[in-house]
Amino acid sequence: MARPVWSGVITFGLVTVPVRMYAATEDHTTHFHQLQRGTNDRVRNKRVNERTGKSVGFDDIVKGYEIADGEYVTVEREELEEIAPGKSQVIDVSGFVEADEVDPVYYVRSYYLAPGDEKYRKPYELLRAALESSEKTGIATFVMHSKEYLVALRAGENVLALHTLHWADEVRDPEEELSGLPGRQRSDSKELKTARQLIDSMSTTFHPEDYSDSYEDRVRALVEAKAEGEELTPEEGPPEATNVVDLSEALNRSIERARSGKGGGGGRKTGSGRRKPAAGDRTRPAKRRESRSQSGAGASVSKGRTGAFKGRSRPGASQGGTGTSQGRGTGSSKGRAGASKSTPPLRDLSKDELYRRAGDQGVKGRSKMTREQLLEALEAHAGRGSSGKAA
Repeated sequence: MARPVWSGVITFGLVTVPVRMYAATEDHTTHFHQLQRGTNDRVRNKRVNERTGKSVGFDDIVKGYEIADGEYVTVEREELEEIAPGKSQVIDVSGFVEADEVDPVYYVRSYYLAPGDEKYRKPYELLRAALESSEKTGIATFVMHSKEYLVALRAGENVLALHTLHWADEVRDPEEELSGLPGRQRSDSKELKTARQLIDSMSTTFHPEDYSDSYEDRVRALVEAKAEGEELTPEEGPPEATNVVDLSEALNRSIERARSGKGGGGGRKTGSGRRKPAAGDRTRPAKRRESRSQSGAGASVSKGRTGAFKGRSRPGASQGGTGTSQGRGTGSSKGRAGASKSTPPLRDLSKDELYRRAGDQGVKGRSKMTREQLLEALEAHAGRGSSGKAA
């Protein structure tokens, strides 16, 4: 069970609702220790007095604000707590706004709010239902850990969600901060119309569970591969920038690719086979995976394994493929009528698939090859095989 990070009350008008606040997200990043190169000795950071070089205990550390060169005003933690009496236990709603009035650039972090006690479920649900039916977002302030926050309070399907926001003076004005921003595009330009067609052809419904952190998967694959003395397929570099002269041609090719089902976004799992949601469906938080280690790594090691861990693949992935068994994309397809049994052309395969084939064919130096080099090596190998049969 999650542990509350804060408890207090929501006040709006003369209504007060006791609540507990829980973090809505968690970090799945692989964390490394620092070691001295060539050893297994840990390297640790210590609090050291800059002048004497001696270690300083946590209880002997105070906050200091520099008012002149080398001159500080010191402030105790208790002093910071004393200047916000009572307010640290109150989420004070000052008004309600349309949800789309809050620019996403202001959002910082998300939390869930739960009733403070069983007897407060009714006023809690009343506030949640009122926010949902009115399609409004509450704007409030509160203090946590000696810091005041501006927050947005909104209704989830069964829960109240709280999002911390940046203050106005924390958000930079792009016109002032960025140089070389282009002027606005003419609405009747041919390229703009083509770009809109591309957006329309790639439009879909957002399901967060359809996406995964492919870099994090590759980090885990790298760790396991090194632990077992295996090789890992290197990633290709980023594509070259589109030549301005070829922009229209690139847009048109992109539309054709999207319509053929070959387009894909970074980190998105292929072949989701998802139904089109009915009207009125609400987006729900994605179910948390049981363990990050059970998902596929999105990278192959030299012995032909798929993913970071032996015998494991992404949830829902078909055995021996990269997609799910039901849908679009590159995976095997139980649900596709008349699925072709023929081998797909090499040029339609991903880099990981090409790498696995190169391993099967015994292509040397494959671990350092780009996708194009793997493709050339496999085509050359196929050519040698064909000429051998002909002879």
